[in-house]
Order: sequence, then C-alpha cells, then structure tokens
Amino acid sequence: MRLFLVRHGETAWNRDKRIQGARSNTPLNQSGFEQADRLANLLRQEGLDAAYSSPLKRAMDTAQVIAKECRIPLSVVPEFREIDAGELDGLTTREMGSRYATFWEDWSQGDPSTRLPSGESLEELQNRAWWAVERILERHVDGAAVMVAHMFTNMVVIAKAIDLDLRHVLHLRQDTAAVNIVEFSTQRNVLTLLNDTCHLS
Repeated sequence: MRLFLVRHGETAWNRDKRIQGARSNTPLNQSGFEQADRLANLLRQEGLDAAYSSPLKRAMDTAQVIAKECRIPLSVVPEFREIDAGELDGLTTREMGSRYATFWEDWSQGDPSTRLPSGESLEELQNRAWWAVERILERHVDGAAVMVAHMFTNMVVIAKAIDLDLRHVLHLRQDTAAVNIVEFSTQRNVLTLLNDTCHLS
C-alpha cells in the first residue's frame, strides 16, 4: 500500500509562528486554501482510494479540497489530531522559549516520554496515531490513500513506519502542505518521499 501523508495548509498561526496543538482549531488562511488546491491537483493523478483526516479544522479544510478534486470518500479520524500542546497552545515560539525554558531544554534532548506542559508526549501521540494507521492499512492492502494531518502527527507516523527511534524524530521536518509517501509491504516499509513542497512553487 502507498500512504500519502500530507500536512495541512497554512493558517494565520503558522504565519505568526504560534504553537498549534490539538486544542487549537484554526482554519486555513487564503494562502492555505491555495496550497490545498495545489495539493489536490498533484494528488488527483495518484489513483487514491480514500482520504482520512484529522478532525481539526485546518486539516479538514485541506482534506475536503483534496477529496473533492480526487473524487474520493473522506473519513474523519480523531486519532490523527495534532499533539496536545497543553499550556503551550497559542504561544509564539519566542514566548515558549522564555516562559518554559526548563521544559524546552528537556524537550530538545529528544526524550519521547517528555510531556508538553499539561499535554501529551510524542510516545502517546505515536501510539494513538499508529493505531489508526493500522486500520487504514487493513482496508487498502493493495491500494493508495491520503492521510491529512499535522506536523508532529506525520513525523511520528513516519518514524514508526521506518523504525526510526522517536528520539530522532525532531530531525525530521514538515512544512505546511508538504507531501510524504510511505510504501508499506510485508518485506519492509520504504519512505519514498519526505517533506516535498515542489507543487507549491
């Protein structure tokens, strides 16, 4: 199976460099909808069977454009919502660095069990998201599907798919409206595309 992992398009909070976790329900801005259109134009050539989306508005806005253009069914998957950022939700990266310096130092060490203040850890996010991915793999053994989610959700799923230790997940990158492709097989899973944004230029 080929799984296309897509990060949602741009929001106003992306532009302001604010942290958007599971508690924020920001919509796409105009640029974000334009990015969604470009994603849809790219993906309509891929023979997709279905689309699966996080329930958060920024992901749903993106997924609805893709599903309509590709003429495929869209399902909402609660487990694909972004990591719960807790008290960090809505802060700028600069505010987080100054108010939560101790946390940021621990988080930067890469311990996947470290929870965001009053939020989730990367381990917890990976466990819930991967459970949902396994259900999708069962439905589309020989097909292709698109998963529309978020930066950390995509990163932890990619890590699990290719057996990358979660301690190294912060070395990955997910830009807005980026496309990743993982090919799943009984022999091995292969990451064939990572953080591609060529369709946006």
